[in-house]
Amino acid sequence: MDLYRSRRRLSIPKAIDTQTEEQLGVQEKRFRLFGVMRITEILAYFMVIVPVLLVIMVIFFGHDSYDQGNGFAKASRIIQIKPNVTSEDDSSLQTDQNPKDLSLLGGLLVPGFNKDTCLSRYQSHLYRKAAPYKPSSYLISKLRAYEELHKRCGPGTRPYTNAERLLKPKQTGDPEPDGCKYVVWMEFSGLGNRIISIASAFLYALLTDRVLLVEGGEQFSDLFCEPFLDTTWLLPKDFALTNQFSGFAQHSPLCHGEMLKRKLINGSSVLSLSYLYLHLAHDYNDQDKMFFCEEDQSLLKNVPWLIMRTNNFFAPSLFLIPSFEEELGMMFPEKGTVFHHLGRYLFHPSNHVWGLVTRYYEAYLAKADERIGLQIRVFDEKSGVSPQVTKQILSCVQNEEVLPKLSKPGEQHKQPSEEFKLKAVLVTSLTTGYYEILKTMYWENPTVTRDVIGIHQPSHEGHQQTEKLIHNRKAWAEMYLLSLTDKLVISAWSTFGYVAQGLGGLRAWILYKQENQTNVMNPPCGRAMSPDPCFHAPPYYDCKAKKGIDTGSVVPHVRHCEDISWGLKLIDNS
Repeated sequence: MDLYRSRRRLSIPKAIDTQTEEQLGVQEKRFRLFGVMRITEILAYFMVIVPVLLVIMVIFFGHDSYDQGNGFAKASRIIQIKPNVTSEDDSSLQTDQNPKDLSLLGGLLVPGFNKDTCLSRYQSHLYRKAAPYKPSSYLISKLRAYEELHKRCGPGTRPYTNAERLLKPKQTGDPEPDGCKYVVWMEFSGLGNRIISIASAFLYALLTDRVLLVEGGEQFSDLFCEPFLDTTWLLPKDFALTNQFSGFAQHSPLCHGEMLKRKLINGSSVLSLSYLYLHLAHDYNDQDKMFFCEEDQSLLKNVPWLIMRTNNFFAPSLFLIPSFEEELGMMFPEKGTVFHHLGRYLFHPSNHVWGLVTRYYEAYLAKADERIGLQIRVFDEKSGVSPQVTKQILSCVQNEEVLPKLSKPGEQHKQPSEEFKLKAVLVTSLTTGYYEILKTMYWENPTVTRDVIGIHQPSHEGHQQTEKLIHNRKAWAEMYLLSLTDKLVISAWSTFGYVAQGLGGLRAWILYKQENQTNVMNPPCGRAMSPDPCFHAPPYYDCKAKKGIDTGSVVPHVRHCEDISWGLKLIDNS
């Protein structure tokens, strides 16, 4: 019996039912052979046509434009690093832009660097949301012009050698060799202060067409990549005045403020000076503060070398100098973004530090639906964990809905099966006390939202150790990690928090500084007006009227700080 007869009837048309099995076999072979021949012809045509089309595209569109339009090239650049981001993060990333534009921060940075020597320069955009602030076209043009100036006048060039010759005894040179003038930033204070003060010095260099050189040596290069292509911003170790730096002070003979005090500086005497020392640190006096006057800027522009010691973010007071006002307005239409743009332009973590950043991010932060930064700085290091500070932190993060409140026994909220979020909290502090309290609270108690809260702290150094390299590596890595968060809470007066806020373009909640450890602050915190740092020690002087004035009420975009009533801060008044 043919068990497959019925199946054959269903699979073979009636017209060939009467054919023999041998005839069917021959016909099926013909069909197969015909199909194979057709496929072979199609593949042959495809293999001939595609290379021809590729050659035509290269000829007519050029190599560069083809590479930019190649979807595979874009994809390969995007997936070199793939940190875990949420759908909420994805919505804020500008995925329609060329990846080159994203890595170059909208034109703020330039291509051409060796990627292997500074991974963070090309990878940092993959770890943070796209910033809401865009650099102005005028700022970008100023940066490109500065890069050419630095390349022409930087260390190792003929103009630099000629200019340095002016600083050596019994040596002569052109007072303004090849149009190259310099501002030297002297290493001073803690890492946060160094970062914000270098940004200020660089802004001054942009405004005055000077080349910025920074003292710092090997430790500096261990923390940061070089920001300028094919040159260096590091002051050479054999710089002519290096051995005198330790002796530079407010009463030094060539200190700008001291010379004003003694009435030794004027339009003619300044022409004979090869350098001036500028004391712009927190303890500067009224004569030193004359640096921010128009008349003194007119004198300083004739001095080839300005040696600057500062630990301040003094940019707000530059906006009050009439000759700088217009250009600053063009560079920064959004006034409160000076450090945000200049900080992201200048400060790229070295590969060693970048490794600390990325490994920690991937291990503890990447999978979270929301990342929250909490920077706790108690300046009285011997006080230990303060109950008042603990209450202040909890009141701030819960009242401002940065973190959810804890459930009370018997309260009914979301069921465990309902949707919840994973929130990762990055705590930075010199001690572990506050971290342990938060970790225990959010582990032992459910939240009213049923969100799961993970508390993480990378290090606890005990106290600030400015001169230790490993300490500064961790500090810089933690500042950068904080800048990658979605929401940020920082401590008043802390430049550590200022750096994180500025780099991230975040308006953080600022925990107000307690005058003593007995009273609970009310309110516990306030929202920053802009991402920029506070200038802790601004001048209060009207240079034209030659009298005291409240410099926080002169122009709408320079206001008093949220955390220091006498400080000055740049804000966007539009």
